[in-house]
Amino acid sequence: MTAASGQTWMQIGTTACTETIGIWEVTVMKTVKIIAFAACFMFVFAIAGCAGTNGEAPAIPAGGVPALPADNMNWFDKYEAAIQETGAEEKQVTLPSGRVINYGEVTNEKPALLLIHGQMSIWEDYALVLPALSENWHIYAVDVYGHGKSAHDETLYYLDVNGDDLIWFIDHVIGEPTVVAGHSNGAITAAYVAASGDSNVIGAVLEDPPVFSTEGENWEKSFSYLDTFKPLHEYDESDRSECWEAWYFRHCYWGQAYMKDFMPKIADDAQKYHDEHPGEPVKIPYLPYSIWYVFQYAMEYDFAYGEHFYDLSWNHGLKHEEILSAIQVPCIYIHAKESVDQNGVYECAASREQAERAASLIGDNCRLVETDTNDHVIHSVHSGFYVEAVNSLLG
Repeated sequence: MTAASGQTWMQIGTTACTETIGIWEVTVMKTVKIIAFAACFMFVFAIAGCAGTNGEAPAIPAGGVPALPADNMNWFDKYEAAIQETGAEEKQVTLPSGRVINYGEVTNEKPALLLIHGQMSIWEDYALVLPALSENWHIYAVDVYGHGKSAHDETLYYLDVNGDDLIWFIDHVIGEPTVVAGHSNGAITAAYVAASGDSNVIGAVLEDPPVFSTEGENWEKSFSYLDTFKPLHEYDESDRSECWEAWYFRHCYWGQAYMKDFMPKIADDAQKYHDEHPGEPVKIPYLPYSIWYVFQYAMEYDFAYGEHFYDLSWNHGLKHEEILSAIQVPCIYIHAKESVDQNGVYECAASREQAERAASLIGDNCRLVETDTNDHVIHSVHSGFYVEAVNSLLG
């Protein structure tokens, strides 16, 4: 099939995967295989002998259910191992304004690649693809403002403010021609950098950006709004009598839509873990880590950042159409397959039409490709394809 402006849609085949990465991920636009998760969750209870009868929801015993394998609780070990394998070093730079950008660097003599993560994440989220990417790239992976160890200051939580400082980062820290790659709202930031940067920006990879939706187009019918930004806003407005993680499980869209009877128990267990492990990210032993891993990233996340997406102020008056139209460098747009649930809620960062429209605005210098699943974190779920796409921009 041919997309707008002569771009070719490429279906990316997948192989069996032992992990369900990205089922629950708080980003600008997250996508979830809800039914697959529900089936997995029901299986956990079934093997515990807890399944209900007569169509009733299975009861959750007071003592919990059998835990998943031990590495489920230590999921981040593989990320740390990958970081160690590549020799990535965490560094910081202070801009003339006094703002701090924290970043990880894999140093070598190869071409420069700047990685920009998505909502409620950190630079280490790229860890699993660092070994493959570092075969061809000198990597700089930044913490976006309001995330990780970069500056936390609500006045900085705008597309152009962070984007302009990343252009400064390219010119003064990297100091050589750079390909910029971003994920989710980080992909929109990458688009801004590609459109506004100077000759040091030579290419862009846009990994499933929430184009147009985060300007308000079908925003309140998006999974991201209903499952992330609306609950975040309501939590900020609440008395915060329970931790964010418990609040999330009690109010998340997928829980209310598919597993309403289970969620109070899960929320209570989240609060219990929070109380018993102060200062640690919440873990739910009987659920796959892909449901709760983002809680580790949330430890260094400023909720005020999310508020700028709830009220659509993050764009700071900029129009996606104008940004995309201004990109002149070679560009790869990686789109996750469109998915809409039974309630008409978009479980994808952008619809197929929105992705085609974005590619058309960029023009003939953009190659648009699509995965065959709606998994939003393409660099994890389709890591081989992601690396191949990035490598296609090698000089």
